[in-house]
Amino acid sequence: MASVEAAAEHERILREIESTDTNCIGPTLRSVYDGQAHGFFMEKLEGRIRNHDREIEKMCNHHFQGFVDSITELLKVRAEAQKLKSQVTDTNSRLQDDGKVILTTMEELTQCRVQQRNIATTVEKLTRCLPVLQMYSKLQEQMKAKRYYPALRTLEQLEQRCLPQAGEYRFCAIMAENIPRLRVRIRDVSMSDLKDFLESIRKHSDKIGETAMKQAQAQDQRSLNSAGLQQRGGSGRRVRKVSPSTELDGQSSSPLSEQDSGILDVEDEEDDEEEEVPGAQELVDFSPVYRCLHIYTVLGARDTFESYYRKQRRKQARLVLQPHSNMHETLEGYRRYFNQIVGFFVVEDHVLHTTQGLVNRAYVEELWEMALSKSIAALRTHSSYCTDPDLVLDLKNLIVLFADTLQGYGFTVNQLFDMLLEMRDQYGEILLKKWAMSFRQILDQDNYSPIPVATPEEYHSIISQFPFQDPELDKTPFPKKLPFSEFVPKVYCQLKEFIYACLKFSEDLHLSSTEIDDMIRKSTNLLLTRTLSNCLQYAIKKKNVGLAELVQVIINTTHLEQSCHYLEEFISNITSVLPDNMNATKLYGTSTFKIDQFLQLADYDWMATQAAGQASDYLSDLIAFLCSTFAVFTHLPGKAIEHGTLPGKVAQTACMSACKHLSTSLLQLLLEADVRQVSMGALQQFNVDAEGGEREWFARAGPVPGFQGDTLLLAFIDLRQLLDLFTQWDWSTYLADYGRPTCKYLRVNPHTALVLLEKMKDTSRKNNMFSQFRKNERDKQKLIDTVVKQLRNLISSHQS
Repeated sequence: MASVEAAAEHERILREIESTDTNCIGPTLRSVYDGQAHGFFMEKLEGRIRNHDREIEKMCNHHFQGFVDSITELLKVRAEAQKLKSQVTDTNSRLQDDGKVILTTMEELTQCRVQQRNIATTVEKLTRCLPVLQMYSKLQEQMKAKRYYPALRTLEQLEQRCLPQAGEYRFCAIMAENIPRLRVRIRDVSMSDLKDFLESIRKHSDKIGETAMKQAQAQDQRSLNSAGLQQRGGSGRRVRKVSPSTELDGQSSSPLSEQDSGILDVEDEEDDEEEEVPGAQELVDFSPVYRCLHIYTVLGARDTFESYYRKQRRKQARLVLQPHSNMHETLEGYRRYFNQIVGFFVVEDHVLHTTQGLVNRAYVEELWEMALSKSIAALRTHSSYCTDPDLVLDLKNLIVLFADTLQGYGFTVNQLFDMLLEMRDQYGEILLKKWAMSFRQILDQDNYSPIPVATPEEYHSIISQFPFQDPELDKTPFPKKLPFSEFVPKVYCQLKEFIYACLKFSEDLHLSSTEIDDMIRKSTNLLLTRTLSNCLQYAIKKKNVGLAELVQVIINTTHLEQSCHYLEEFISNITSVLPDNMNATKLYGTSTFKIDQFLQLADYDWMATQAAGQASDYLSDLIAFLCSTFAVFTHLPGKAIEHGTLPGKVAQTACMSACKHLSTSLLQLLLEADVRQVSMGALQQFNVDAEGGEREWFARAGPVPGFQGDTLLLAFIDLRQLLDLFTQWDWSTYLADYGRPTCKYLRVNPHTALVLLEKMKDTSRKNNMFSQFRKNERDKQKLIDTVVKQLRNLISSHQS
């Protein structure tokens, strides 16, 4: 039983040896040697080996022929392999030879590809750098040509767009380092040009002012030649012509092509014999100030530029306003003084309308107020030295032309006309002194004997000089004697000359006929009661005057006294004021003075957000005073005339004059320079005062009977149409119908509307610092800006 198990175990071990890897056979053999039957195992192993040898031998015998055949074939293949090897060696040799050429070509191709890549990279880099170089070259050309504003724009493009795209190169770094220095250079050069510009306009102010005053004078002459075709507007300002190309409405950010379109337009309608008046653009080139303004704006230093410009112009204004010490000696001195002032403000007005905020309306008005006060003070001082009435009269005409010229550019000149009224008194005193010398000369040359008349021609010649009527003397034959001496007709002619001289000074002072009549009568009364009386007393007190001479003086004086009513008629004829209206003149003077006193009490809040809803107290008190005054005056007894009693007619004249003065004063109160801003609420309150219960009742109820319909309301028509236009905001109708006889707002002067609209424009901008964030405020501002632009275009188009 044990032998069977051992045999089975040995069989298993043999199978394991046959099937197991030789690396793991050690443990198997060890198990054999550990047992007791390793001899028996060896026998079994040898028997197994013999079996395998027999099987191998059988297999070899079976495959021997195939092996022999394979060896035989292999021997045959060896020869072919040797031949193939030889061919392969030859082929390889040839391939190596050919490969050397290919390798050389490939190396050359590789080098070309590297060069091509380098060229492409270089071209790409140059493509990026070329715009920088071109831009920098363009910059140098612009700097060389002194086109500094385009150069600044080029510099900005170079810095912000070209240099970042080019990359980091040494020349780019050098350019970047030069950019700040170039900006400083451009700024300094533009400032130098500005200084030259300021010096230029200082030198040319006289010529510019002369040009402006010549144009104003020519326009006045044309207005006189075409009288009745066009009336002046409510403010009486001359139309200022502005070329559309000079209007900057916020859509352009560059200078005006570095050229100035001029300040003054020259009319081509001058007479052939008159020289063409050059425009200011031919006298001053405004391009430096435009360039410098835009350059400083781009550099972010606009405030600095504005401050410098205004400071320098203030200094120039003070120099212009300093009169020469001998200015009073000749009219040319005054003319040169006025020309410089007009030239200065014409330039400022041009800069105001052709730049965006370099100067504003408030700044110009502040300068004008300073100029007005200084010039009036200088004129008062220097005119006080004048003793020649002709020089004073010429000075008055020059001041009127000066005022009208500046009024045409929107400046208020009321104080100048007030000063002219003061000069009127001075002129009257100078005339009295001159006529005193004439009277004394006539008295010295008089023979104090009746005038002998030999022929009718001599008689009519004397009667034409002096209004003498004596029916008894007319019946007597020639020769005959007139009762008075030659002193009487000569003095009477001098009185008429004096009246004409007084009338000349009153021309163009915007005075009513009644005011002119009152002034002439007062001056004539002074001439008679003071000057002529003193001359007669001087003649009487002479030691060589006898009784006959004294009697003749009495006769002469009596005839002159009797001719006074002829002088009154003469004054009435030249002033177109009836003698019955002299009382109206006195009443007008009183009412005008009272109206001015009441208006001084006006205290409007020009920045009010809404109206108070009722008329102001000062206006209520004023109307109550006027109503009571005219009511009392109409109850006076009077002589019956065609349309009523004489006092009633006088009251009507004075009432109409008071209404006109009240309307004009209210309008002037709204437009005066001190009122820099006007809100819609303040305008509505002003409208309440103008059209509310008191004024409407005053005009419609009629404090003075005898007016037909709404006659008195016509005195307020200029003010009424202006206020209706603004309170109803009916600009479309006004702009569409302007210039037509049927226009709803026919009496609204576009200049007056523009001045008031600019005051509302400033209010809209400054009323609230956050208004720009509210859509309704922005829309309102845009609407005002649009209307302002349309008004300016309207003025330009209708006056071109």
